[in-house]
Amino acid sequence: MSTKDVINSDIKQDIISYTVRLGDDALVLGHRVSEWVSKGPFLEEDIALGNVALDYIGRSRMLYSYAAELAGNNKTEDDYAYLRDERQFQNFLINELPRGDFAYTIARQLFVDVFNHYYLTALLASKDQTLAAIAAKGIKETQYHLRRSREWTLRLGDGTAESHERMQRAIDELWGYTHEIFEHDALEQRLIDAGIAVDAASFKAQWLADVKAILTAATLAVPDAEWAVRGGREGYHTEYLSHLLMEMQFVYRTYPNAKW
Repeated sequence: MSTKDVINSDIKQDIISYTVRLGDDALVLGHRVSEWVSKGPFLEEDIALGNVALDYIGRSRMLYSYAAELAGNNKTEDDYAYLRDERQFQNFLINELPRGDFAYTIARQLFVDVFNHYYLTALLASKDQTLAAIAAKGIKETQYHLRRSREWTLRLGDGTAESHERMQRAIDELWGYTHEIFEHDALEQRLIDAGIAVDAASFKAQWLADVKAILTAATLAVPDAEWAVRGGREGYHTEYLSHLLMEMQFVYRTYPNAKW
């Protein structure tokens, strides 16, 4: 499906909303990871985390730019990133949680990286050629991200008593936020039926098996808690997103239309 075909279709607005959602996921998590710049545990990891953040932010730019192209009316990627308020963002909640310590960041990255591995692989088959092309670039980055988060999980989980305890605490605290990433609403169901969006529920068992295998190898326990937090796709967020957006959007909103 070409961009022109999408523009002329009856589901154009659904595709715009879906694309913006994916952009929100990438931008918010990219900003969180970027908070490690100059604060990494050592220089090489500081640089590596900066590169991971840039991968996510670059992906968000591609997604927002595509949404803006479909929307028309002189819309730009900056409108989506800087001129929307908290309730208008639809990122998954796990992406907006505070940076936490290094173990917390690694645990979150492990969950998200395994998810992205399957999600972007499935998105490669999208009938929307632009989304498929973005996925093709993203899957290469995700392979690197997953290798890093897996290796660090093994290293910290099966490391010192303190690193093990911190990793286990992070996993326990994050587990309830993983449920919503496999759920979809009516909008996404329409796009799934049209062969455009990804049905994440279809690979939840694979995700769980992979995560369990990595955690077991790292001598970490898989949580059995059934609590779950949802709402990101509906625009309901934790208190942390508003603080993130305030920091991220401040300069742009203070100097509107400024050229850099």
